[in-house]
Amino acid sequence: MTASVLGIIGGSGIYDLPGLENVREQRVTSPFGEPSGALRIGQIAGLPVVFLPRHDRGHRLSPSDINYRANIDALKRVGVTDLVSLSACGSFKETLPPGTFVLVDQFVDRTYRRENSFFGKGLVAHVSMAHPVSPNLRNQIEAAARAEDLAVVRDGTYVCIEGPQFSTLAESLTYQQLGYSVIGMTNMPEAKLAREAEICYATVAMVTDFDCWHPDHDAVTVQDIIAVLTANAEKAKRLVGRLAADFPRERLPCPIGSDRALDSAIITAPEARDPELVRKLDAVAGRVLGRSPSN
Repeated sequence: MTASVLGIIGGSGIYDLPGLENVREQRVTSPFGEPSGALRIGQIAGLPVVFLPRHDRGHRLSPSDINYRANIDALKRVGVTDLVSLSACGSFKETLPPGTFVLVDQFVDRTYRRENSFFGKGLVAHVSMAHPVSPNLRNQIEAAARAEDLAVVRDGTYVCIEGPQFSTLAESLTYQQLGYSVIGMTNMPEAKLAREAEICYATVAMVTDFDCWHPDHDAVTVQDIIAVLTANAEKAKRLVGRLAADFPRERLPCPIGSDRALDSAIITAPEARDPELVRKLDAVAGRVLGRSPSN
């Protein structure tokens, strides 16, 4: 079996991962461009853990400027098997107040400026996204949250908007009436790319505010969010520590096939494949293309 390597992507307010031991920083070269920043590679409770700040330290990258392909490719190159996204978000439900952690199970992608696939002209692949979140990983996160007495809610739909602007009132009301649970700007195409890279993926959507649909809350402001971000970040660090301590040391087979998503996804005939794109996919699709990834 494959040894587990836990990846953590830190969203707004989470630019480091205290508790990471034997740390080394590594800048991974990706054929898809520059990742958000250097990977911090170490251990927590003996488990290999890789941390990447999605917006880089100092929050220099907006949601639309993040190179999602390079981030996922870099994490795959260093062996990440399971990836947890720690993401700030707004809430559409009274029952999901600021401070709540939501373990979403579905996404709606409303982005339009981002490269959303590793595949394309010269090598076409279609992976299933019916169930975008790995159930094993989500269960492990839930168990860790409850062990730490953190307010956590299972299930819900995360709608990902382009940003960087917050929603208009009309948009917010529409999403709220459609029954979505939370809104954010970063988990798409991240979840799609993780699936293409055969990395199990799950999101901890950390509520910072009620989006502007709420009659008792005016327009969302950065100042309002920062205070909640700080408290959520402290809870997220506790969650990751417990998750790592209890995490299986060998990768479990994913019941929805996240770890073998490319088994029947590539449709382009071998003789029609673009050799340059095949080379770039040495990490993401090396298992099915017969190539070994390089770091």
